[in-house]
Amino acid sequence: MSRALRLTQLLQLLRRHRRPVAGQALAEALGISLRTLYRDIETLRAQGADLRGEAGVGYQLTPGDVLPPMTLPPAEIDALVLGLRWVAARTEPALADAARDALARIAHVLPAARREALRDSGLRIGPSKAGATVPAARLQAVREAVGAQQRLQFAYEDAQGQRSERVVWPFALGYFDEVVVLAAWCEGREDFRHFRLDRIRQVRTLEERYLVPRGTLLRRWQKAQGIAPDWLDLSSS
Repeated sequence: MSRALRLTQLLQLLRRHRRPVAGQALAEALGISLRTLYRDIETLRAQGADLRGEAGVGYQLTPGDVLPPMTLPPAEIDALVLGLRWVAARTEPALADAARDALARIAHVLPAARREALRDSGLRIGPSKAGATVPAARLQAVREAVGAQQRLQFAYEDAQGQRSERVVWPFALGYFDEVVVLAAWCEGREDFRHFRLDRIRQVRTLEERYLVPRGTLLRRWQKAQGIAPDWLDLSSS
């Protein structure tokens, strides 16, 4: 974990609590030593966060904490807002909540004028055509397996209703208005395959992680599909 990400996560942990949180609890949650936590606390204070407390007592982030404003230009902020609103409207509850939290965090560190523009933004996500329904628990389980590089086992029904058992290495998800598609290496077929999540049944995350780095699988898949490295497009599946 990079230090910048760790500082961000520390702030998020503190924002969740209205009362002081023990340093040891914070350190354990972040997987760092107390000494590192104390340095991070001082770094956040130097950046303008109103952090109260001390070692042995606990720490609390006061309401209205001040952090350096984001210096993103308006068009980039608009792009982030629109993207996060799409995620909040189109994905399962866990990821949708994360998108709302991220949007709130962006609003929190914007300069006052941009914060007002964000609040009054005319960029909205419209309704989509009703697509195939995927249970939220299934979508979350598959998404988390992609992130953790966990092997997945499931039954799959193709367009003709034929059922097969699969063990796969999931490495990418494509979100569309009507379907969500998983890109994975299939152990049984020994090749890349695409799976619509609405046709997956009895999904189970296996304990064993696959050993090929996800980024390597992604690049091999892009090359095999003729997809440019900076663009993920599963729409042809």
